[in-house]
Amino acid sequence: MKTAKMIIDPISKISKVDERIYGSFIEHLGRAIYDGIYQPGNPLSDEDGFRKDVVELVRELGVPIVRYPGGNFVSNYFWEDGVGPVSERPKRLELAWRSLETNEVGLDEFAKWAKKAGTDVMMAVNLGTRGIADALNLLEYCNHPGGSKYSDMRIKNGHPEPHKIKVWCLGNEMDGPWQIGHKTMEEYGRLAEETAKAMKQIDPEIELVSCGSSSLTMPTFPKWEAVTLEHTYDYVDYVSMHQYYGNAENDTADFLAKSDDCDQFIRTVITACDYVRAVKRGKKDLNISFDEWNVWFHSQQEDDETMKQRPWQKAPQLLEDIYTFEDALLVGLILITILKHADRVKMACLAQLVNVIAPIMTEPGGGAAWRQTIYYPFLYTSRYGRGTAIQPILQTPAHETSNHGQVSDIESIAVFNEEKSEVVLFAVNRNLDEDVLLQTDLRAFEGYRILEHVVLENEDLKATNGPLAEKVSPFQTDRSKLDGGQMESLLKKATWNMVRLGK
Repeated sequence: MKTAKMIIDPISKISKVDERIYGSFIEHLGRAIYDGIYQPGNPLSDEDGFRKDVVELVRELGVPIVRYPGGNFVSNYFWEDGVGPVSERPKRLELAWRSLETNEVGLDEFAKWAKKAGTDVMMAVNLGTRGIADALNLLEYCNHPGGSKYSDMRIKNGHPEPHKIKVWCLGNEMDGPWQIGHKTMEEYGRLAEETAKAMKQIDPEIELVSCGSSSLTMPTFPKWEAVTLEHTYDYVDYVSMHQYYGNAENDTADFLAKSDDCDQFIRTVITACDYVRAVKRGKKDLNISFDEWNVWFHSQQEDDETMKQRPWQKAPQLLEDIYTFEDALLVGLILITILKHADRVKMACLAQLVNVIAPIMTEPGGGAAWRQTIYYPFLYTSRYGRGTAIQPILQTPAHETSNHGQVSDIESIAVFNEEKSEVVLFAVNRNLDEDVLLQTDLRAFEGYRILEHVVLENEDLKATNGPLAEKVSPFQTDRSKLDGGQMESLLKKATWNMVRLGK
């Protein structure tokens, strides 16, 4: 059997983990809002029309922040359409996803839902078809206590207390030609700079996210970051990055190596941020909001057909990827990658949360809510990956892939929760053919014992979950043994693992 060796010592700490890396995203897209979180008249919904079962699943995931209302949707969104009496709200043609937006749910309703779900709102402003004035009006509506035009409008609409939204995204994917109101680097940099300066006048306490590149493969990456951040550096706190992964080629070994691409993307964005800091003679580090990431490829052909042939529907079934076991492995790998960069990745949003490329699904027409395969690595990492990230010293065997060459069998990270006296090890064996015995030196954590070893595995890499049958779910094993500060863990081929230790 192959063997890997690892040392975990708190002296190798990376950073305290910002819990907002376990954020998510809800856009006015497909059935994310309507038929997802909101379904008035359903016995499963509460007095406000929100699905109680979905709220419970979101609470179970421990999602601390949710990005809203988009996404591509935001670049032609008129936020005023979604406030005030619902019966008076207009319907609009939604251009990003060629759907009909009824505006039954707007920012006030979403803020109410967020409180029920135990999460904060990350708000995006429209810098596509709109600009500075509209961003200021929206901020005033959300955060100003009262005594002004838009804060008084909020009060009149039945919300006397400000929403106190802390995090604001300055547009969405403005580097993308698909974006309504797409900008050049200089155009976006200037607009975002002036918008940020003005917004800070209204509320100096907000945190702002400057648009970064929409993917690692954008032809403007990483020059986009270098140019735009020279404008926004003094006024923003984060730069965004987005990336989705797929296995259209049905090459699972190479698919699971794509977490290495994610690592390289993060490293390059950090380099661009540090370059701008040097150019500006700055003193602050710009951190990363990885506010769109997931597996996305299963439904793309059907989605294209729906938008082209059957446009202008309310809440059509779009981006409803049904995830496989191998997708869950990659989600686990990306979470490990994000934790490895806990010193600079301070927010991240699994895109999205319900029905649309999501860990949570609801049956069309009001049926049951259920957990996709990707729900589980996110659940356990969110629940136990809080504390201080520790960089393991890892010696691992490797295997060959078609496009990534040799890649490590084992990817791993540790999180030390000093307050709870727990050490949690997350590890994926992405070798599809061979088990690996992981030997871990834990002598720095004297007196600790194994609390549980949780595994996600399935012989069928294409296995999926559904409302009636859950084929992929975690279970506890006895595959880890600890003796004299040395732990041996059997990591079976193609498995996600969590080993939790405590006193």
